[in-house]
Amino acid sequence: MVEDLPVNATDDTIAALATAPGRAGIAVLRISGPVAAAAVRALAGRLPEPRRLSRARLRDPDTGETLDDALMVLFPGPASFTGEDVAELHLHGGRAVTAAVLGAVLRRPGVRPAEPGEFTRRAFLNDRIDLTAAEGILDLVDAETDAQRRQALRQAGGGLAAVTEAWRAGLVAAMARLEAWIDFPDEDLPAEVVGAVLDGLDGLAAALDGHLADAGRGERLREGLRMAIVGPPNAGKSSLLNWLAKRDVAIVSATAGTTRDVLEVYLDVNGYPATVADTAGLRETADSVELEGVRRALARAEEADLRLVVVDWGAGEGDRAAVARWLDGDAIAVANKIDRGGEPPEPWIPVSVTTGQGLETLLARIGAELEARMGLREAPALTRARHRSAAEEARTAVRRAAEGLRGGLPLELPAEDLRLAARALGRITGKVDVEEILDAIFREFCLGK
Repeated sequence: MVEDLPVNATDDTIAALATAPGRAGIAVLRISGPVAAAAVRALAGRLPEPRRLSRARLRDPDTGETLDDALMVLFPGPASFTGEDVAELHLHGGRAVTAAVLGAVLRRPGVRPAEPGEFTRRAFLNDRIDLTAAEGILDLVDAETDAQRRQALRQAGGGLAAVTEAWRAGLVAAMARLEAWIDFPDEDLPAEVVGAVLDGLDGLAAALDGHLADAGRGERLREGLRMAIVGPPNAGKSSLLNWLAKRDVAIVSATAGTTRDVLEVYLDVNGYPATVADTAGLRETADSVELEGVRRALARAEEADLRLVVVDWGAGEGDRAAVARWLDGDAIAVANKIDRGGEPPEPWIPVSVTTGQGLETLLARIGAELEARMGLREAPALTRARHRSAAEEARTAVRRAAEGLRGGLPLELPAEDLRLAARALGRITGKVDVEEILDAIFREFCLGK
């Protein structure tokens, strides 16, 4: 029986809905811990064969009242997601049904409500997954675009962990060579051994350089690229925002200075996420409210990863001069209202928001820019600030160790640097020093995950 199988030594059992509350076709109630099987038996009167769905009429053990006609499945530990005995009840998705069944489960001795992310946290603590995989699961739940989904799936599947562990394995091998000679202080370390260790450290430093020099690609994909539409008043910025959003987000008026604040819209462009902001027209003004809008527009333009610099092409050189400072490598130059005449040279992209001319070309250019900044590469990306910080710390220690070896320092010093580097990399996957970050990571999860 499942109760007799070895399970993790966790004292309590947790339960929570793994699906969103509300009216739905089905709802999944997840239970994990030592009395998960006992809780199911109390409601169903029996246990199913492990890992096979079985139909059961669920009754309240206290009153005998029928609660639902459902499906149940058991995953005996340790070969389960959490490493403990796990049970799932697949219920009809009405609020009354889920509330009644969950209430009956939580009244079983030893069962309590799960905290956000507690199922995944137990999987990590029971060595079923590493910390990067846990973060990948969270990203998979939060993914809103196809590119985000693919990156999250790669990380949840262990892609980043495999790279990190390969780096650590190289450090361990180098440490083993140095430690062997530290035990024999009267012996000189052979030049070929020094050369082999240095080759390995130089290769590792180069690999870390490559991951750290990706302009935050993984973080950008998780959070979405920040875009800003900037330009003079009446250039058609709000009209362009509405076209990109496929709905009326901003007020469009012939009166200059209509946009006073920053309006934001979330976009999915070819599977890549972006938040695009419409800003106040850039001009000199005595109006205090519009002046604040211009200040915010300038601040948003400075912060943006990509700017759409829009001008009314027929308005003359004055408007183009006003935006010249923004035409750099992080800008797409948009010449609007070309239906009124004019042929802009490169790098300007000619469009007319009124007629639709050139807009698909502009959208393709935006998509290409997003892919260039966030597109998936062969090597898994660092997706969080903590990954980047640990990798930078490891790179610094590796370089210091290599310099120490080249400079003839006592072997204990570069060996200690290698230990520091390995420890830093271990924090990425959760091998060491992770207690202080566990709460911060898992509180982001939803209940039941």
